[in-house]
Order: sequence, then structure tokens, then C-alpha cells
Amino acid sequence: MKVEPIQDNDPNYPPLEEYVVELHVPPAQQPVRLDVYVTEAIRHATRTRVQEAIEAGMISVNGHAAKASYRVQPSDRIVCRLLRRPPIELIPENIPLNILYEDEDVLVVNKPAGMVVHPAHGNRAGTLVNAVLHHLGMREPITIANSDELDDDSESLLLVSAAVRPGIVHRLDKDTSGVMVVAKHEIASERLARQFADRRVHRIYRAIVWGVVRHDEGRIDAPIGRSSRNRKLFAVVERGGKTAVTTYRVVERYPFATLLELKLLTGRTHQIRVHMAHIGHPLIGDSSYSGDRLAWGGLQSKHLRTRAQQCLETIHRQALHAAVLGFYHPRTAAYMEFLSPEPSDFVQLRRQLL
Repeated sequence: MKVEPIQDNDPNYPPLEEYVVELHVPPAQQPVRLDVYVTEAIRHATRTRVQEAIEAGMISVNGHAAKASYRVQPSDRIVCRLLRRPPIELIPENIPLNILYEDEDVLVVNKPAGMVVHPAHGNRAGTLVNAVLHHLGMREPITIANSDELDDDSESLLLVSAAVRPGIVHRLDKDTSGVMVVAKHEIASERLARQFADRRVHRIYRAIVWGVVRHDEGRIDAPIGRSSRNRKLFAVVERGGKTAVTTYRVVERYPFATLLELKLLTGRTHQIRVHMAHIGHPLIGDSSYSGDRLAWGGLQSKHLRTRAQQCLETIHRQALHAAVLGFYHPRTAAYMEFLSPEPSDFVQLRRQLL
């Protein structure tokens, strides 16, 4: 059975744990392949992982090893010895926060690039949530139930336990910098989450994209779904996607790049990155969506190609910054707006483009 690479003493990659699932086939069960039956019987199991477990001898039928093609019979006893990651613990960590505003209901922070918002498999420590928990005075770890059943990129990780606070009502990608609001209690969380759902939150992003964007303003209305090439990435899709709308305005044009201000009318994962790549202007430095190479065909001169390569060496992430966040205070209903200055790598990239 394939096992994830584990780094010694790395809290993000704890050793896998074995657990046993015993299945008793009901008398009325129709004959079906063993791998199909086990996949359907165990929640969140995938057929590929089940087949790997069978090949490794970790799944037996009536006390004997069996092949994936074995036809399950009524009253069979199937024992599955499987590996899973231990539950995620939210451990308060004394990590400095750049706080823009704080009261008894909300905390507004300026998240740096490189910081993950909430713990997930492979990012169990050093996240914004770990830092905020410590800031709020918590010291004891909080175990998230059933965290082994969640995907690495699950956006609802913190929603599986009502005891988990603070309330993460929106998120930024790991390598996106900028302003975020965190709810300190359940009522604030519910009211802020409703604002995001009802699109009453004002958000402006700044991005530097490859190529000279032709129109001064534009609107991208294209549904987004899982990429068929890589399930951890997203793409504009013709069927099965979710509505996604982004508007943009040109702030400044450079010889081979453009500085944009963008507004989200919806909040899909990677929305700006996917939409800009879709129209042929990927974000500079975006390794997931073709922005980590010279992605514009107008670089005909050696001088421009050299400058473009220097830009890639300046910013080691997607050039995306959450510059403005406005919302209505969950207690007073007063409108509040916060600005996050461009981080140093973003500023340096702009200078190189002049």
C-alpha cells in the first residue's frame, strides 16, 4: 500500500495510524467485486486506495487473502486493516500577528504571504488559526473529530467542531497576502458569514498579470469547477461548475505586464487566479496556473525577456494581494473598511516593471 512521505519530527506529517474496519456482508447481497463493495461500504474510501490495500494483503475475506476481483458472497466477513492520518489538533502557537483592528467581536489582520489560514493535512502547524487561538488566550489543543476523512484542501475543516473558535468566515490562499477578518464568537461568525454569502462584503484585490491587458475595465463571468487534470486545482468548465464572476480595472500598464484592481462578485477557490489564466493573463509567479514562466508571447527582445526573468526571481508566489476589505460590524451594523498596504515583494516587482 502506498504511504505518504513522512518527515521525521515534522508536526505537519505525523506517522500514519492503523485502524480496522470489519464488514459483514448481508444475506441478500448480490455478488459484486471485492474492491467495489469495500469502496462503497467505507465512507470516503476511494477505489484506488482500496485496490492498493488489497494488493498489500491488508484486506481479507473469511480470514484469507483475496483478490480485488473476488465476488463478494452473502455472509462473507471482510476485515480491512487501513492506514489513516491521526486527527488534526489545533495547537495555539505564539506567532506574531499584524493586527489592523480588534474589539470584543472581531479581529482584523494583515496575513502575510506564505501563511496558511487554517490547519489541514500537511499544514497542521504555523497557520493563522494557530496564531489567533494563542492571541485569544487559548493554550490547550483542540482535536478536530474525523479529520482523517477530510481532503487536504477542505475549506470546511473548522466547521466540523462547534467548539473550534475563532470563526474563519473567509480565506486567502497560502501565498496570497492581505486583509482578513476573523470572528471571535459564534454570533459574530454567523453574521459575518451571512454577509459573505449575500455578497455584501466589499473586497478589492491587486494583481500583477502577464501581458498588456487591452481593455481598461472588464468582467469575467465563467463557471469554475475542479480541474480534470489535477483535482487540487480549478478551471473554467462548461458543465458542473459554480457561477463565478470577477470584475477588473487596469491601474497601470507595463511593457509586458499589467497591474489590476479586481473585485469578487462570488468567492470561489482560486477564482482570480483561474479567471485571469483563462483570459490569457495569468498572475506573475503563479506556479499552479502557468504564471511561473514567461507567459506572454510579446517578449520578442532579449532585453525584455531578461527583465521578465528577473521579475520571476523577485516574487516567489502569485502576485496577488487582498488590499481592501469592507464589512458591516456584526454587533453595531456600522460599515467598516480596512486597507492593507502592498507587501515588499509586490512593491519591488512593480519597481522592476517600470
